[in-house]
Amino acid sequence: MNSLAFPRGCSSPPLTRPSTSSRPTVPSQARIKIRPSSPRAAHCHPRVARNLSRTVAMAAPPAPPAGSAKEVLPPSLTSSSEPPALFDGTTRLYVAYHCPYAQRAWIARNYKGLQGEIKIVGIDLADRPAWYKEKVYPENKVPSLEHNNQVKGESLDLVKYIESNFEGQSLLPDDSEKKQFAEELLGYTDAFNKALYSSIVAKGDVSDETVAALDKIEADLAKFNDGPFFLGQFSLVDIAYVPFIERFQIFFSDIKNYDIIKDRPNLQKFIEEVNKIDAYVQTKQDPQFLLEHTKKRLGIA
Repeated sequence: MNSLAFPRGCSSPPLTRPSTSSRPTVPSQARIKIRPSSPRAAHCHPRVARNLSRTVAMAAPPAPPAGSAKEVLPPSLTSSSEPPALFDGTTRLYVAYHCPYAQRAWIARNYKGLQGEIKIVGIDLADRPAWYKEKVYPENKVPSLEHNNQVKGESLDLVKYIESNFEGQSLLPDDSEKKQFAEELLGYTDAFNKALYSSIVAKGDVSDETVAALDKIEADLAKFNDGPFFLGQFSLVDIAYVPFIERFQIFFSDIKNYDIIKDRPNLQKFIEEVNKIDAYVQTKQDPQFLLEHTKKRLGIA
């Protein structure tokens, strides 16, 4: 199998356009049932035939907390859509609702309470408007952020930019040890994604590389004892990992008959607790619907 490249942004279309209704349909249970399967998918990019955003499915979220209103998202813009009034002083976060990389910046925006300051603009990657590349972001990927008459990209850079340039709840602790560990973990994200994705698209059992990557994450989650997250309390590190962990959990259980949280209590606790954070839950799409189309894409019955 060829080595996999993971550019830092989504540029390939999803299997289907996700719903933009006020409340997506999701399974009621948050735990994933493993069913037997016969022996045998920064960032989304045309060079990766079965890119991550199309070939992994999202873990089932619990219902939002009582009193939490689901944000009504605008329809994704297509090739026939007129552009917004670009560079008019409005701050815009361009996303594809299915994209895990865009989800990172989206979670950061929500967690800092910036829904009134940063407007979400959905882009249909299957029928992308030409003006997005020509007038907004020449890289033609999502996410991107239009702010102060400039457009910036790269999901992890955007999370840091949102943290540094906007008011709201902090995404990084003051503790110097935690800050150093955060940089180490952020530097490992691409290797983690590659290690897990390689087993998804390969025949046979889950690889030793995948198991080692999951065990590393399990150990990293135990470093600080003041909370269930990578730095103890919720931070930009959790934002970097959770869009991929949610997808890998359901995909490995369904396709590989492998439970990524078995004998990994720290990872199990992380998933349970992050699903109580509304800023994250608000960004999730229908997991079963994506899974069905993912299996079709991979030719799995």
